[in-house]
Amino acid sequence: MCACAVVSGARSIDELAEWGQRASNALLTVIGVRRHLLRWRRTPSSAMIGRVQGAVDGDAPDRAVGAYLADRHRAAAEPAQAPSPSASGRPRVIAVDGKALRGSARLIATHRHLLSAVTHGTVVTLAQVEVGAKTNETRHFQPLLAPLDLADAVVTFDALHSVKANISWLVEAKKTRYIAVIKTNQPTAHSQLTALPWQDITVQHSASASGRGRRESRSIKTCAVADELGGIAFPHARLAIRVHRRR
Repeated sequence: MCACAVVSGARSIDELAEWGQRASNALLTVIGVRRHLLRWRRTPSSAMIGRVQGAVDGDAPDRAVGAYLADRHRAAAEPAQAPSPSASGRPRVIAVDGKALRGSARLIATHRHLLSAVTHGTVVTLAQVEVGAKTNETRHFQPLLAPLDLADAVVTFDALHSVKANISWLVEAKKTRYIAVIKTNQPTAHSQLTALPWQDITVQHSASASGRGRRESRSIKTCAVADELGGIAFPHARLAIRVHRRR
């Protein structure tokens, strides 16, 4: 009942209870609200909903829902895919990112912070975990992705997660490719990438868009990283991508 209410817009325990009171008997039958001995249905009160929510392990529903959505997403994608990702040219792409949960702040507490694994294209949240604060995201990176089947997928993430231990784990243990953002938090790799001959490389893709009172354009260059030329001091690096943005 709580899941249906939240999908319908409920944002508090009182609103969850109110949704149940307004629901039709047919809908309550479908979601499993039992019939009273006098043959009328009574939905849980706000006090009962609060006790149940407090007793449930929040990570358990996250894992169950994430596994269900991952199976649905995989089943929907399989008919359209070629026999292998390399043959189709469209591997699965999964983004790892952390966000503050809107509406979760209270007078005595800050926003709850979640780290999520989300598919590109058709957006599906495959897994999420509460991390407490943005600074805690890195240590939750591997536990978040460990239950997922990532073979032959591409995982993207921002500079916060561009940690060598996590990269090595992705490639060696999960058999996954990655796109990492390299900033000055990785000084050696950043210097090596900056020193590549970008001036001699032509722009391979460009795009522009307007919105929110500004015009933005992006251009992309790529450069292969050859091991025999010294490579890049970053695990399993094979290709460097330079994105130049103008606003």
